[in-house]
Amino acid sequence: MASIAVTNRLPELRSARGWSQGDLADALDVSRQTVNALERGKYDPSLPLAFRIARLFGQRIEEIFHPDEP
Repeated sequence: MASIAVTNRLPELRSARGWSQGDLADALDVSRQTVNALERGKYDPSLPLAFRIARLFGQRIEEIFHPDEP
């Protein structure tokens, strides 16, 4: 089964709050490198992390993360 590429709105949401990648990493209890990889689409979050991100921004997971359509 082929994997599905996922894009996200993390840079936009983070910037709207005036947060650095380090600020977001601290809020999520992950490394800044993890936030960078998430934002660049190099890493897909675990389901628990996706829920933490959604809760932090007050949005549903599918409002933040969505599959790239072919």
